Amino acid sequence: MKFADLWSWEGRVDRGLYALVGLIGFAIKHNLDRLVATFVFHRQWGLFNYWIPLGRAVRITTLAPADRALLVTLLVLSLPFIWVGVVLTMRRLRASGLPAWLVVLFFAPYLNLLFFIILCVYPSQRSDDPQRSSRIRGSRVLKQIIPESNWGSAAIALVITSALGAAATVFSVKALAMYGWGLFVALPFCLGLFSVLLYGYHRPRSLRSCLAVASLSIVLLGALLLAFAVEGLVCLVMAAPIALALALIGGSMGYVIQQRQWDRLQTGAAFGAMLLFVPFIMKTEALKPPEIPLLRVSTQIEINASPETVWHFLGSFPSLPPPTEWPFRVGIAFPIRSTLMGSGLGARRECQFSSGQFVEPILVWEENRRLGFGISGEPLVMEELSPYGHIHTRHIDGQYFQAQDAEFVLTPLPNGHTLLTGTSRYRNRMWPVAYWRLWSDAIVHQIHLRVFRHIKNLAEAEVMQATVR
Repeated sequence: MKFADLWSWEGRVDRGLYALVGLIGFAIKHNLDRLVATFVFHRQWGLFNYWIPLGRAVRITTLAPADRALLVTLLVLSLPFIWVGVVLTMRRLRASGLPAWLVVLFFAPYLNLLFFIILCVYPSQRSDDPQRSSRIRGSRVLKQIIPESNWGSAAIALVITSALGAAATVFSVKALAMYGWGLFVALPFCLGLFSVLLYGYHRPRSLRSCLAVASLSIVLLGALLLAFAVEGLVCLVMAAPIALALALIGGSMGYVIQQRQWDRLQTGAAFGAMLLFVPFIMKTEALKPPEIPLLRVSTQIEINASPETVWHFLGSFPSLPPPTEWPFRVGIAFPIRSTLMGSGLGARRECQFSSGQFVEPILVWEENRRLGFGISGEPLVMEELSPYGHIHTRHIDGQYFQAQDAEFVLTPLPNGHTLLTGTSRYRNRMWPVAYWRLWSDAIVHQIHLRVFRHIKNLAEAEVMQATVR
């Protein structure tokens, strides 16, 4: 390929050359941006800045003049690279027999990375290529490793992908301390895709068997992580729905690719790109972690008692009965009792959980109406289930789930009852937030309900005793 071909819309480009030019072009562009940002504008510039340029979401109209000048300069510098990227993507789509309109994905944040890796993997249409025999000879290693039988190819595909998945998980969790998009999104998708491509290397396989292999790649990875005490059973069960869904999507993409004579085309660049894609995403997240949002969970319960009676049990309540709720039966920490030390602002609430004691300084004290407290100390959020007994994984310490504060509000109702509303605010460093919030919100809600039902029973029992007397 000549240098002039980089600017031409005509012709086709193979996936190996497409991957090579893309990676080299990005390396040149990134280092050029870093030099300009550092020495001209005195700003740091990392990989994550390509998604959030200034490290935070802002509107163009609110940009400072220096920030606006930086972004305009980098945009001008990117124009030649954008042209080359679009041209090569169009030629790659033409070579793959895919619709030309898919080039719009080149400009889609986050999706463009996945689009790039798919074009690096997706085979070109068959043609009378004089170099075709050399590409076939270049893939002899995989031909020797992967058996031709259905069961044999499936077994080897699962062994390879589960080993790579375990290595990537250890890299993200142990080396980078990241539970993010790379681990929970990119990894399962690539495992499903990679396992099916290996499984269908010699001949096209059925869709059902491809999806089975993609799913088993996640199941086997989970078994390895559990067997080597990298993760516990609770976290693996929580991660299973999103991991299996993405693996099936990747497996479906692999099914389409392996139907197009995958074994007859060059594979080195494609497999290499897939192997580098996941750690690249993980390292990018670690270099510039996204801002952790502050999440809120509110729970309400109606109590047949006055606010004065309910208030008596907000700060202190005796031991609760053993839990019956599902989160607490599998190891999630649950409240046992609470003690109020003092009264008014400056008092301290100590809430005993199954894993230790929460220290909660009182921040708001409006007697018989509102009680608010912060959280200055907290124990482990859960006890992981594992064949080895107690194991300490990173996601259960206070760095990943951080309880911020909480408050109770008492609202008198016309019927003489009291509406108790509890709101807790917390941060969760597990990504994607939208998925993990489903779990964390449900757990916090169950903690609220466990305490509120206990307070309701105590308050209504006191009202009943007063009525009898």
